[in-house]
Parts: sequence; C-alpha cells; structure tokens
Amino acid sequence: MKKLLMMVFASIMMMTTLAACTPAVQTVDIGIVLPTRDEPRWIQDEERFKAALESTDYSVEILFSQGSTATELSNVETLLAKGIKVLIITAQDGDAAAAAVEKAKAEGVTVIAYDRLITNTEAVDYYVTFDSVAVGEAQAQYLVDQATGTGNPLYLYAGAASDNNAFLFFEGAWNVLQPKIADGTFVIKNSSEAVNLQAKATLTRAEMSAVLGQITTNWDFNTAKNLAESHLTAAAEADKGNVFILAPNDGTARAIADAFAADTAVTSFKVTGQDAEKASVQYIIDGKQSMTVFKDVRTLVTDAIDMAVTVLEGNTPQTTGSYNNGSKDVAAKQTDVVVVTQDNVRAALITSGYYLESDFTFR
Repeated sequence: MKKLLMMVFASIMMMTTLAACTPAVQTVDIGIVLPTRDEPRWIQDEERFKAALESTDYSVEILFSQGSTATELSNVETLLAKGIKVLIITAQDGDAAAAAVEKAKAEGVTVIAYDRLITNTEAVDYYVTFDSVAVGEAQAQYLVDQATGTGNPLYLYAGAASDNNAFLFFEGAWNVLQPKIADGTFVIKNSSEAVNLQAKATLTRAEMSAVLGQITTNWDFNTAKNLAESHLTAAAEADKGNVFILAPNDGTARAIADAFAADTAVTSFKVTGQDAEKASVQYIIDGKQSMTVFKDVRTLVTDAIDMAVTVLEGNTPQTTGSYNNGSKDVAAKQTDVVVVTQDNVRAALITSGYYLESDFTFR
C-alpha cells in the first residue's frame, strides 16, 4: 500500500510539473488576416497596423493567407483559439471567405471586412473601405481628360474576378468611359465582350463578369504582362499608336506599361494604377506610368482600428454608408482617394509624410 501511495504521489507531482511547464495560450484581442506578403500593398498595411496599435492597450496578431482560402480559414481558426473578440479580414476570395467569418461570428466575434467586401453571408458586421467605384471613376476620368479627337485605342484590364472590388473598380470606370466610347472618343481594342456591351451605360454583374473573363489580370504582374503582350500581338498597327490603358492597380500597371513600351508600334500610352506603391511612384516620376489612385492606408488602418477599439469598449462604431453583399446591407466607413500624377507627387506623397523623398530618384 505504501508503495502504491508513493507511485500515486509521484504521478501527481509529475502531472503538476508538466502543467506548470506547459505555456499558457496567449490571448489576443484583435486578429487581423491579410491576403499575402507577396504584394507591397499588404506589407504597407501590416506596418501601418502595427504603428496604429502601439498607442492602444489591446493585443493584436497579424497573419497572412498567402493567396490561399484554406490558409485564410486556418488563420481565422488560429486566432479564434487565442480568444479574439474582433476580426479584421481582407478576403482572399469574397465568397469563399464566408466560411471563415461564419466560424468567427458563431463564437461571438465582431467581423470587420477590410478593403474587400465579404459576400453572400450575414456574418459581416462592418466594412472599412475606400470608395471603390470612385477609384474606377478617377482612373477613367484621367484617361478621358488626356484624350483628344476620336478613335483613340482603348485597352481595358481588370482585377481578379474573385475580388468584389474588381467589379466595383470596373463599374466606376465604365460609368465614365462608356459615354466616351459611345461618342467615338475611344475604341475598345482588346475585349469583344466589352465591344458588344459598349452601348449600355450600366452593366449587370453577369455582363461585367463576361468582360472580366477576357481582361482579368488576377492582380498578378506576370498574368498582366502576358495578357498585354498577347493583346499587342493580336492587334494591328492601326490599333496601336497613341493608346489609352485602364490598368486596375499599380502592380499590373507596371507590367502592362512594360509590355506596351516594348512595342515599337506604340507611339505613346497613358496608363492608370492605384495604391501608390513605391515602384509605381518611381515609374510616375520617370514618366513610365501616368497616374495612381492614392488610397492613404494610414487613414484606412486608423478607421479599422478605431472601429475595433470602439467595439471592444462596448460601443457602436460610426459609419458613413453601406454596401449590399448579397445577403445584407453591411454598414461601412468610407475613405476618400486622391489622384497622383507627376504634377502633385511631391505634395501628395512626400510633403504629406507618407513617403520619404529619399525613397525616390528625382531627375
């Protein structure tokens, strides 16, 4: 009996020691899931989030999905295991992300869609965004302002069809471009679907989807470059000359610009972008990219963190509008955008403190 008691005591002591040595799971207040570390835009966001949270008492963990919906879901599950109360998430795929946010919602977590709307689910509480339609309108208006005469070759490109923002950007661009296509200012050269729809001022989601199927870059540099090169190969010399290019963001703008610059039949080109990535800012300074739509990530991040902190303090965040995601109208906080060209690049990006002048080479 004495020997048995000794064995039981030793077992209890061992279990106690093991329990003491097992690290406690670190709790996290705010979980953030971003789509990839492979694009400069999202590295900017990570840095801004970290800076914004330095002034709060709340803990945060930032994870990247690396282009995978499965990883995105796993990231959310990891954060839920750490007890997050607010999830800020940029969806890899607007529809597919529903599964992840529904898990979060089932555990009482407040879900904030960041920059990309999560679609066809009730499990989204708030949406922090730039006005994506306004982004497309600003890109298109730049092209319109640069065009003279009629018959100007127009090449259209778009983001990934899995990203709801790609549709909003294209919707905004079409709002401005379609009247100038209808009056002959522009002639579409690289999308038969867009040509078939050029008399329509407003496109349905299905119609936009058909166009995007021909011009999507998937937000990928190489895809954009290959697509532009294939369009140029198929185009006659009469379809080149002084061309106008709707590129959806900076990464694809640089890729498309490189392709058009390499074609000797292209006399000149105007190409749009967005995000004010450092590489594209240098392209603008050098005259290789025409413009970018600057979306001040500092403001967007601040809006998202303020919203999360307001929720954690038991209050209701202020919003400025709403977006229908297919299942509900999601209350949204919208942030303004700024068009940046060679003329205002210093004032918009350097004087404002967003970048340092030493980040660029001015000639």
